[in-house]
Amino acid sequence: MSTTPEPDAALVGAVERARAAARVEAGDEVGKHVGVRPEDDAAVTHLFEADKPGYRGWHWAVTVANSGPGTEVTVSEVVLEPGPDALVAPAWVPWQQRVQAGDLGVGDLLPTAPDDPRLVPAYVQSDDEAVEEVALEAGLGRVRVMSRPARLDAASRWQSGEYGPRSDMARSAPEHCGTCGFYLPVAGALRSAFGVCGNEIAPADGHVVHVQYGCGAHSELRIEQGSPVLVADLIYDDSLLDVERASAE
Repeated sequence: MSTTPEPDAALVGAVERARAAARVEAGDEVGKHVGVRPEDDAAVTHLFEADKPGYRGWHWAVTVANSGPGTEVTVSEVVLEPGPDALVAPAWVPWQQRVQAGDLGVGDLLPTAPDDPRLVPAYVQSDDEAVEEVALEAGLGRVRVMSRPARLDAASRWQSGEYGPRSDMARSAPEHCGTCGFYLPVAGALRSAFGVCGNEIAPADGHVVHVQYGCGAHSELRIEQGSPVLVADLIYDDSLLDVERASAE
């Protein structure tokens, strides 16, 4: 088990030398000494509070070193670094990872990365049997296509979304999209579960829908058309006669 070597006492005691070096860099912004951090057996870093506006919890860190016991202590560097309670900016995230679904607006351009895991080369054999069946006849024609994990992720989003089988509209519908004449199945391995609604009256018109989604505009929906008033409820009472006296002329 390795242990950190005990630093030279001269390095640990070089507080004022370190403070003087920090003041050359920061002037009156150097506060009280708050600790010593061993770097190795020939170097330590002295930490001073940073009395700098906007940098609460930060430290001026001064690293001092020597060549061994009895040798001169020299200053290696002076830097401003955050302490354990410092307010720091969140970790930087590349812009491609910050963009979320729905952020793309009119005129915006969002190129995909060359190593995007959602895409795989289309000019090699696909892992989608349904694609391979028509590849020679139709031609792939694209540089990249969606990878299997990306297709499964899309299927999961669509199934749990607004036009999935568990939505309120689907659960109240009399029939499912899979039996509707306006249902346009998608191609490839997703064909068995998803399609596009082509009914301009339906709420899902133009959207990808699950085969078990449904709405009240199903093509085979039939409603009996008839009089709103039942014939049995119309009663004619002809048992009484109304008599009126004729006026004399």
